[in-house]
Parts: sequence; structure tokens; C-alpha cells
Amino acid sequence: MMRGAEARHPLWDLPVRLSHWVITLCLPAAWWTAEEGLLELHAWIGYTVLTLVLARLAWGVCGSPQARFGDFLRGPRAILAYLREGRRETPGHNPLGGWSAMALWALLLAQAVSGLYNSDGILFDGPLYAAVDGDLADKLGAFHETAFNVLLAFVGLHVATIAVYQWGRKQQLLVPMIRGSAPGREGTGPAAPLARWLFLLDLVALALLAILAAAPEPVSSWW
Repeated sequence: MMRGAEARHPLWDLPVRLSHWVITLCLPAAWWTAEEGLLELHAWIGYTVLTLVLARLAWGVCGSPQARFGDFLRGPRAILAYLREGRRETPGHNPLGGWSAMALWALLLAQAVSGLYNSDGILFDGPLYAAVDGDLADKLGAFHETAFNVLLAFVGLHVATIAVYQWGRKQQLLVPMIRGSAPGREGTGPAAPLARWLFLLDLVALALLAILAAAPEPVSSWW
């Protein structure tokens, strides 16, 4: 009988996993394209990250059970209970992990949005560089570089924490993020329809394209 297997629900649905791994690939790609001066490609990587993060935040409101903020964002009491007793109320993120995820998304948003106003001062201006005062654009450009270093440090902490839980505490974290679930790490309800996430993704992408299309023309170009 497959009834038991059919009743299992994914801990992390396909939208959560795709967003996670695509963003993971985008970060080194963003660094490399910036170092090599491939700024047009660098910009498109930034648009991808911005779209995925915004869609993921929307998925936190109307997505699958463990993807929702209501499932994993907890207050100080739950955090203290977890630190003292290891007690958790959900099979998804623990109370610390939930807020860590929020901090990571905030850093990614700050990095991607500030990049819209960035410029190398010679050949490339971000799509919104001409939409603000030059001094503000320069400050946002400087912030863009600083924020990336902070983001890298946070990602390093994230990876180290996963290693501790995965191999030190023997908790399955990687398998559910690849396959959706693992023994002892399954969801509490059925995954939300994939079409809903695709609709949100398209909506965010179209809104971003509309904003970029309405932005003032950049001062400089490649030619």
C-alpha cells in the first residue's frame, strides 16, 4: 500500500528550493562578473536575485505551510525556549533559523536594490542611477560594495551553521533542500500549487521591468 507515502508532504516545496539554489549560484556569478567588468551581465544577475527574493517574500504570505512567515517567525519566548531546551514548534525553520532567513533576504534585497543606483563612473550606469541625486547615487554605490561584504560574511555564517546542524547534531538539512523532504523532516500540509508561485514570479518580474522601463535614460553607455 502506498497510502502512507502518498500522505507525506514536502518540507520545502519546489519554489523554495529553486529560489534557494538559483540565488546560491547567483552570488558567486555576481562577484565574478563585477570583478571582470561584465556589468551588463552583472545587472541581469541582480535583477534575477531581486525578483526571486521578492517572490519568496510573497510566498511567505500565500505559499506552502513551511514557507509561510506564520510557520517560522517566533517571538522572544520561543527563541529562549529553543536555546534552553531545543524546543521547536514547527518542522521548518527553528526560531533562530527563521529570523536568520529574514536577515539574509533583507541583505539580498539591500544588495540588489542598491545596485540599481550603482555606476562605475565611466561606461556603466545602473538603471536608476539618473533617477536620484548624484551624491545619493554615489552613497548607494558605496553601500552596494559594503553590503556585499556583509552579505558574504552572513552567508559564511549560514554555511557554518548548516554544517554544525548537519554533521554535528545529525539533523537533515541538505537533503530536504534538495529533494523536498527526508526521514523525520516532512511538512505539515500539502504544497501550494506551483502555478501560484509562477504567477507571483511573473507579477514581480513584470513590475520590475515596468519600473526599469520608466526610469530616466542613463547618462553613459558602452558606446
